[in-house]
Amino acid sequence: MKHRKRTWIYTFIGFAVASVHIIPFYILLTVSFKDMRDMSSKWLFPGYWFTDNFVSAWQNARLGQAFLNTGVITILSVVLILAFGSLAAFPLARYQSKLNKWVYGIFVSALIVPPLTILVPLYKLFVDIGFMNTYLGIVLLHVTFQLSMAIFLYTSFIGTIPRELDEAAMIDGATRTGLFFRIIFPLLKPVTATILIMNANSIWNDYQFSLFFLQEPDARTITVALSSFFGENSAQIGWIASGSLLAAIPSILVYIFLQKYFVDGISAGAVKG
Repeated sequence: MKHRKRTWIYTFIGFAVASVHIIPFYILLTVSFKDMRDMSSKWLFPGYWFTDNFVSAWQNARLGQAFLNTGVITILSVVLILAFGSLAAFPLARYQSKLNKWVYGIFVSALIVPPLTILVPLYKLFVDIGFMNTYLGIVLLHVTFQLSMAIFLYTSFIGTIPRELDEAAMIDGATRTGLFFRIIFPLLKPVTATILIMNANSIWNDYQFSLFFLQEPDARTITVALSSFFGENSAQIGWIASGSLLAAIPSILVYIFLQKYFVDGISAGAVKG
């Protein structure tokens, strides 16, 4: 009896937590497919399919260019984060000298620095060196602020890999470089998927950096492009909802394909610090 009661409690809690995420998505769907002249409750799904919101959002916000900009920025940033993060974490995890411990401590301490606290000097720097409205500038910005977490997770995960693998590879004649790329990196698949999902989702949905450093219409990302629908006196809610739904599709697809590695990477990466 107690076991059954406990099961019901856990089921209710799980349903409540799931509802927190499902209900906003449901409202997003209802608003996306509803004519703006339809004054019925947002809780009622329309009995028709009104797709003009998607066409209007795509054309008026220039979502084609915004998707291209966001995709290029996200892909380049994530590739650099994965490359630099894994390469930096390998010596930090395997060769724990005093210097490496200091370097690792600096990277970890960088996690507590809020990006907005240095926004003004960053803006001035970007203006001075001509990085405003460029892929290079915004990519370097994302890599800089996301790299610390990647190094932290990679270092923790590599710490769980037995050192006997290193010794066996070295006996067989492998170099340090060969050891990393042939032995260590293939074992990092779970944590790599975790870092990929976390960073891709964060960069894809970034608004604060894109708003300040990508101000030209041709350089705007999806979030900045959709914000143009908010006016001083009115907001095109249907267009915003449909545009947001389109913007969420890539993130959902990435998570669906990599979700089996996500939990493994998080749990294994937290074993050692």
